[in-house]
Amino acid sequence: MPYATRRGAFGLAASLGALAAAPTARAAAPLLGTAAPAWYRFRIGEFEATVVSDGHLPLGRPAEGFPTAPAAEMGGILRDAFLPADSVVLEQNALVVNTGRQLILFDTGMGESMGAASRMFGPTTGRLLRNLQAAGFRPEQFDLVVLTHAHCDHCWGLVDAAGHRVFPNAQVAVAEADVRFWTDDANKRGPAFMEAFIEGAKRNLNAYRDRLVMVRDEQPVAPGVTAIAAPGHTVGHHVYAVTSGGMTVMNTGDLAHHHAIMLRRPAWEFAFDSDPAQSARTRTRMLDRFATERHHVLCYHFPWPGLGHVARANEGYAWVPAPMNVTSAG
Repeated sequence: MPYATRRGAFGLAASLGALAAAPTARAAAPLLGTAAPAWYRFRIGEFEATVVSDGHLPLGRPAEGFPTAPAAEMGGILRDAFLPADSVVLEQNALVVNTGRQLILFDTGMGESMGAASRMFGPTTGRLLRNLQAAGFRPEQFDLVVLTHAHCDHCWGLVDAAGHRVFPNAQVAVAEADVRFWTDDANKRGPAFMEAFIEGAKRNLNAYRDRLVMVRDEQPVAPGVTAIAAPGHTVGHHVYAVTSGGMTVMNTGDLAHHHAIMLRRPAWEFAFDSDPAQSARTRTRMLDRFATERHHVLCYHFPWPGLGHVARANEGYAWVPAPMNVTSAG
């Protein structure tokens, strides 16, 4: 071996020995332990859209959310999707649309209006306001809040812990059927969650009684925003088509809660459906429409940021996430 080569080899060996003997290396920067603000901006034609997170919503064991589903088949679907088979966690993806004339928020997350009850799904919910602010929005800027339905994780962010309006200048668009159902004490006789859901709906919706706008099937809620009745999950559940410049995004609310389970098996019942059979029919009809029309779809509970497409797959459907554009907002 030439002298220069031997010298280089000996030097490398000495360096490796020194590294082995040295204490564990430390990065120049400490581990931060913080998450980035959860918002994502994109375009819908001429409209500027932003998805803002209210945080993770843990459902618990799959059987609790999907009580009639065969356990073995459920486990297989979750494993095929590289998800744990013993727990289900949903996202909460609220949509903000700036049309240039109006600033519109679709759904408000869990909020803090019901105190401890607002944390019924754990401490990872109720983050919408801080993420709205991180995305550049102030509550008083919103002209319209559109509710897909009046469940806790969609309307409890309308008022704060003191009962004051969080969005002081906004009208609230919602189906009259949902307002009637979810503010009626007679419905407390249902499942265990009903009493809390009704008390929360009354507290949040009643604060905007003079500002409620009742949506109608296939009718515009605002220029470029059309309501589409999709009942079953609740009596007045609606999907909203947001259209501008030849592009449409279907904001689906709770049409389907899980990107793998409910697309693969759209007929399976969900524990929080008001009418499980109707919900399954509506879900199948709308998923087939999405696959046929090939519009973008924004799903409230799908993996962040919930934007993608629905495709037909065997006897069911599949979720195809849209690539995220992190370079520009259009």
